[in-house]
Amino acid sequence: MKKVVFSTLLSCLLLGMVGCSSSSAPSQPNNATPPTEQASAQNLLEKVKSENKLVIGTEGTYSPFTFHDQSGKLTGYDVDVVTEVAKRLGVEPEFQETQWDAMFAGLDSKRFDVIANQVGIRPDRQEKYDFSKPYSISRAVLVTHKDNTTVKDFKDIKGLKAGQSMTSNYADLARASEAEIVGVDNFNQAIDLIAQKRVDVVINDNLSVLDFLKHKPDTPIKVVAKNEQGQPTGFMYRKGSTELADAMNKVLDEMQQDGTLKSISEKWFGEDISK
Repeated sequence: MKKVVFSTLLSCLLLGMVGCSSSSAPSQPNNATPPTEQASAQNLLEKVKSENKLVIGTEGTYSPFTFHDQSGKLTGYDVDVVTEVAKRLGVEPEFQETQWDAMFAGLDSKRFDVIANQVGIRPDRQEKYDFSKPYSISRAVLVTHKDNTTVKDFKDIKGLKAGQSMTSNYADLARASEAEIVGVDNFNQAIDLIAQKRVDVVINDNLSVLDFLKHKPDTPIKVVAKNEQGQPTGFMYRKGSTELADAMNKVLDEMQQDGTLKSISEKWFGEDISK
């Protein structure tokens, strides 16, 4: 019975927990959007078009989704997808890199027009932000040091140290299992900590872990459990960015129909992760 309850809790967390929505200016009715925000939302697509650039927030350290190759070029699945979207919109992609926990603040402060970084589409985030249609489905895995023989499932991590980005879906899963969260800036740092036995576990995306091991097979880590409940991910925008979101959704539909999304998926993963 405990295992059934735990699995249900994991599935619920992947869909997200209720969060906070942004507040209105005091001079406006509770359900009104201030005029300046209305203008900003209405003109965002026009702004992108007139400036001929789509400003994209991303980490640049989260392989294989957004990272730098050996030549130093920013690349990855999310980078390829959003670059193709920008191309079809007729504008240039301009990437601004920052840590995961700073990306949301960067979007709020209008440093970016959109975030492309495997952001899970969750109800708490949807209260404050707009999302595109999903362009990938991810699944969480539990990683330990290869010498660990006691952790075999998510239920085994109660009281253990988990290396996680503080505001990620995976940190929420670790909290649900009553693990002690050790904050990290990115995926690679989390893996380094577990390899050094400074944390006990890491919960992250199965595709990221497999890609990491493909390039660094001697790293002393192993996957001990996988949650089959999928988490859809999409582009994230400030609330009210309807015109830009609609335009990008139209392009994503075209890319799905003409096989471009499938082709990008197979390039990075050998299979279609877009649906």
